[in-house]
Amino acid sequence: MDLEQRITDLEARLAFQDDTIQTLNDVLVAQQRTVDRLQAQLGLLARRQEDLQSRMEGEGDEAPPPHY
Repeated sequence: MDLEQRITDLEARLAFQDDTIQTLNDVLVAQQRTVDRLQAQLGLLARRQEDLQSRMEGEGDEAPPPHY
């Protein structure tokens, strides 16, 4: 194999690797956006749960209605 062919092969491999790296980066960015969105939703759900728990605990202090 001559030097020119080896250089051509290396250039082709480099181009393929560059494309692969860009594709992986795009996937990683999309996944990070998804993780960020899910973390925000989880935080919102956690706050809602805390609010509901505090409301339920506050209702437990009230006397039951007269028909009980």
